[in-house]
Amino acid sequence: FPTVRAYDPAYAYETAVIVFDGLKRLYEDNETAIYYITLENENYEMPEMPAGCEEGIISGMYRVSTVASDGAKHRVQLFGSGAILRQTLKAQQLLAEKYGIGSDVWSVTSYTQLRREAQECERLNMLYPNEPPRVPYVAHALAGAEGPCIAASDYVRAVAEQISPWCPGGLFALGTDGMGRSESRETLRRHFEVDPEFITLAALYQLKKHGKCDGQCVAKAVKELGIDPAK
Repeated sequence: FPTVRAYDPAYAYETAVIVFDGLKRLYEDNETAIYYITLENENYEMPEMPAGCEEGIISGMYRVSTVASDGAKHRVQLFGSGAILRQTLKAQQLLAEKYGIGSDVWSVTSYTQLRREAQECERLNMLYPNEPPRVPYVAHALAGAEGPCIAASDYVRAVAEQISPWCPGGLFALGTDGMGRSESRETLRRHFEVDPEFITLAALYQLKKHGKCDGQCVAKAVKELGIDPAK
């Protein structure tokens, strides 16, 4: 739906920034659009807003945490949205503490907005081939980022996979594909494989695919993280 601008904020300050942006664009700038904001009912601590993150919130993503494990040889980029951002932050700690892997965690507030802007850049580059090429926001944000990109959200994988063409080395997505269920959050996140342990395993698996660790490391992690391969 071209007029819908869909956002999945994780924190109160992200919601505030999106609402004020919508008020300005719809009522002051007189744009035609619908702001669709996903808000959930899980209680958790709301941090203070980092300085200078407003553009990233509206554009679709910004970095919220960096962990450089002592002596870390490898690094990954972890994308989280909405309530699953906290699962991604927990995975960041697991990767550092158990496997010595550094990472950056990004709050992705809108995969759709990121893709739309990237597609528009591609269109304009095609129409004006002799002008300096426009760089999509997602590519600019990830410029210089090390390691594979792993995304986790409450949505089906296809939502995150929208931005794969502009991620260094592509994107590996975790999501809630399959039939809906009624259960506790912890059980559902394990069932759909978007909990911290599965995000950690996905990061190790992607490092293996990039030739930075072997299959034995991934197989060992399956046992250490309490994952049942035949579940």
